[in-house]
Amino acid sequence: MYDTILVTLDGTASDRAIIEHIKKLAQLAHSRLVLLHVADGWAARTYGRDAVSPEIAEDTAYLEKVLGEFQSAGISAQAELAYGEPANEIIKWVKQKGCDLVAMSTHGHRFLADVFLGTTASRVQHSISAPVLLLRAK
Repeated sequence: MYDTILVTLDGTASDRAIIEHIKKLAQLAHSRLVLLHVADGWAARTYGRDAVSPEIAEDTAYLEKVLGEFQSAGISAQAELAYGEPANEIIKWVKQKGCDLVAMSTHGHRFLADVFLGTTASRVQHSISAPVLLLRAK
């Protein structure tokens, strides 16, 4: 059912909600995971894959740590780092590579914050045809 699950990570504590949920789901469905983090700092937005910054180093280390966590649980996973605006990069990834499910944690902003800040999750779910699993972080 879910051969490939794209798990988006923002590098904050809210990721724990989706990580723990997806561990169980991936084991049940025998899914392959792709962990995607979008570096969105100045260097990442300006230089893309050629960016070198403390942010990129931290993001890479974080992805490797989470990847190891899934692999040590016996779950097939790979990690990818994208560069730019998170919603755009997630949408582009799904449209180019495809997946059976996109799994994301949400921060739970309310109406006014969503209007002014926009929400990555909302933009993604309205721009792709794959199902989106949203879990609100505690």
